[in-house]
Amino acid sequence: MSKDQDTSKLWGGRFTEATDSFVQRFTASVNFDQRMAQEDIEGSLAHAAMLCQVGVLSSEELAQIESGLGQIREEIANGSFEWSVELEDVHMNIESRLTQLIGVTGKKLHTGRSRNDQVATDIRLHLRKAIDHIAAELSRLQLGTIGLAEQHADTVMPGFTHLQTAQPVAFGHHLLAWNEMLERDHGRLLDCRKRLNQSPLGAAALAGTTYPIQRELTAASLGFDKPTENSLDSVSDRDFAIEFCGFAALLLTHLSRMSEELVLWTSAQFNFIELPDRFCTGSSIMPQKKNPDVPELVRGKTGRVNGHLISLLTLMKSQPLAYNKDNQEDKEPLFDTIDTVVDCLRAFADMVPAIRAREDHMREAARRGFSTATDLADYLVRKGLPFRDAHEVVGKAVAHGVASGLDLAEMSLETLQGFSADIGEDVFEVLTLEGSLAARDHLGGTAPAQVRAAAERARALVEARA
Repeated sequence: MSKDQDTSKLWGGRFTEATDSFVQRFTASVNFDQRMAQEDIEGSLAHAAMLCQVGVLSSEELAQIESGLGQIREEIANGSFEWSVELEDVHMNIESRLTQLIGVTGKKLHTGRSRNDQVATDIRLHLRKAIDHIAAELSRLQLGTIGLAEQHADTVMPGFTHLQTAQPVAFGHHLLAWNEMLERDHGRLLDCRKRLNQSPLGAAALAGTTYPIQRELTAASLGFDKPTENSLDSVSDRDFAIEFCGFAALLLTHLSRMSEELVLWTSAQFNFIELPDRFCTGSSIMPQKKNPDVPELVRGKTGRVNGHLISLLTLMKSQPLAYNKDNQEDKEPLFDTIDTVVDCLRAFADMVPAIRAREDHMREAARRGFSTATDLADYLVRKGLPFRDAHEVVGKAVAHGVASGLDLAEMSLETLQGFSADIGEDVFEVLTLEGSLAARDHLGGTAPAQVRAAAERARALVEARA
């Protein structure tokens, strides 16, 4: 091989011609995997310390490597590190710079490992940090949601099925339904972290190494629960990335549902809530507009995250063991999912506690649409009428209300008794909105006392994780 064919690749000994310049750019990953540089250095430090402990490196060589990696870490942090596409990826860029700084000792760092187990370790470390940050943001959103629910345990709004007025509920009760979704999301995130937290370092290319490494040492040093069990699976497993993206897709689905309600509630047709100006924008042509851009954008980003999940599932579906170059395509969808989730959670955690409820509009909407009709049917059942007969009686009363423009609570006792002689003066206690809420005084019900108790339990659960 001539000198001008030599590409100075760290793996170039087997090759007799230079890599095509387009192929070099096409196969390089450094433009996106450099974000794992700190994790790559952490893994290298742990690996070097283990090699020294088992006698592969001397203490002097370890000190040189630690010093060189420390300088590289500073260069990356201050922006002076020069990244090279020719060196392909974050691993080779760092290793090449280390060799420049400390000489031949830098070439010994890769003893007993491969880029296959190295990148698998880096991704897990990077995603673990992201999960911990996301868990904290998710808890912050939950506390903001619970706090708003506590403020509105007595605020009446219509509950909906089919987006039609169904029964009165407390606004706080509705918000706690959001929190239930988020609590399940938090549990899924922690489950993902548990399965992720095993170290593939030491699996090498696919079959382990002949050096006397101690994988338990590097696993413990890097905060993993244990080393992975099988070298083939260690380097080719991306279940943890898929599982994280599955969590993210469901979380964004929940945020999208919340966003849809926020968009509806801020409309002039509902007018249930007001979002602070800092979370909205105006129109370039219509001066009256106040657009709920933050929830709309979160709703839109759900499709993006769902797409990343499908991308990773498709990426892995046909891969034979062990590592394949296909896996280079795992990082961009994973990284974008992380960034999108972090941004959406931050936006919601800042916005939700600042929501201002228009209590009078909520109450008026609950008063319309015969939302206490079910309460009247239950009242008649308690008087001894079979439920199906009670259902028919109330249906006729509602039909009269539609024709006359009167809600059930606005009808006279004489009118109501025309539909059933079982109706007495006490009926108006169940036809009021407050009476309807208070009647459902059971675990998970809408009674203000139950809403406050549920909020207290939810808050305790989240705060116990802090």
